[in-house]
Amino acid sequence: MGFADKNLQCAECGATFTFTAEEQEFYASKGYTNEPKRCPACREARRAQRDSFGGYRTRRQMYPAVCAQCGKECEVPFEPREGRPVYCSDCYSKVRMSA
Repeated sequence: MGFADKNLQCAECGATFTFTAEEQEFYASKGYTNEPKRCPACREARRAQRDSFGGYRTRRQMYPAVCAQCGKECEVPFEPREGRPVYCSDCYSKVRMSA
């Protein structure tokens, strides 16, 4: 399949950038079907911002708990309720597999 350089407009800054034939070939080899929406500078800035914050999410609040299966102390991302079992990650995986 022959590729030719394309001029695209960045959705972030509005600048025109070239989506080269080599880049198009790389995208096709990875199975990507969409063209890039951001210029290389905006993609790099976005990547750096994401990496500096450890992703876009903020750290979840964790709550202490005792596993109902093995009795090990653990932390869970939700506030445990009275009368509801809470499992550590190992036991939770086992419980999910058996369900």
